[in-house]
Amino acid sequence: MPKVILILAIFLLFPNIWLQAQVESFRTVVEGTVEVFPGSAETPVSIGINSSVIINLGVDVRFLRGIELEITAPQGWLPYRGALVMMMYNNINPQAASGISDLVGNRIAFEPLPSRLRIIYQIPIRNQHGLRTTTTVSVPSSIAQPATFPLMFRLMQVTKGLPDSFEQMRFSLVARPILSDEGAVRIVPRFPPQLRNRPFTVYINDNIITNISEQIVLREGENHLVVLSEDYRNISRRFVVERARVIDLIIEFQDPTPIIIFEAPQNAQIFLNNSLVRSRDPVTVEPGTHEVRFQVGDYTVIRTLNIQRGKTYRVAMAIDLTIHEED
Repeated sequence: MPKVILILAIFLLFPNIWLQAQVESFRTVVEGTVEVFPGSAETPVSIGINSSVIINLGVDVRFLRGIELEITAPQGWLPYRGALVMMMYNNINPQAASGISDLVGNRIAFEPLPSRLRIIYQIPIRNQHGLRTTTTVSVPSSIAQPATFPLMFRLMQVTKGLPDSFEQMRFSLVARPILSDEGAVRIVPRFPPQLRNRPFTVYINDNIITNISEQIVLREGENHLVVLSEDYRNISRRFVVERARVIDLIIEFQDPTPIIIFEAPQNAQIFLNNSLVRSRDPVTVEPGTHEVRFQVGDYTVIRTLNIQRGKTYRVAMAIDLTIHEED
């Protein structure tokens, strides 16, 4: 039977053989453990030849799209190109502590360690991660989903007959989060004492928010909030979301009764529907047509206002002085 047909037959009979081939049993020296989350400290871990480091994720991974591993090599590493490979595993069992351990893991990356003093790997942890391999950064093709953590980074010698000085070399590993361009808001409603728990609808960027008790993940930058209600004043405002941060978005609900604010000189008399306005405090009125009269001595100004529900009106009397120069 030709080789190609034989391989195809094996995969048809045993469809899980490729997944099984990635699972390895190995012994390694676990040099230490690091935890990565938004805002986590960059604490270097020393790793030697034929050693490994365990990488854990924090609880909240919503704002992570990957993990960056920066390896700093000693000067003596440069002549030994091809002598080391790096391997990464997930689904580690058992979840080892420091020391020599016999482990089983799913290998998700394997490649020769570049002959550079600064080596960077970026491991994606979500499907839409946007990470790309460049001349200075290597991105494994496999995605390490958060449920498969902890992750193990391992160095292994593949060339024999090297001097003892090579086997004593130490590398420094730093793990840091790669943040997405997202943040979140937590809606905090505040109601007038006399108007609690009336119905309202919240839109953010024209999308209706069905559950305001949950945090809402949004792109960083400026966003638009609209609140519509028959029992409160409508609200429209913009707010800014910061990367990997949760902010409280406070919504101050207000009584929808229309308000008129009067501004005029102190010696002016103000009449609303022929009733003297004795205070310059805001005045509440019912929707509809209202007449406003300003009077200063013998000077009178009358205006008609069409008042709508949920609106605030500022009515100001302006006295101007006009000067014309003539020849």
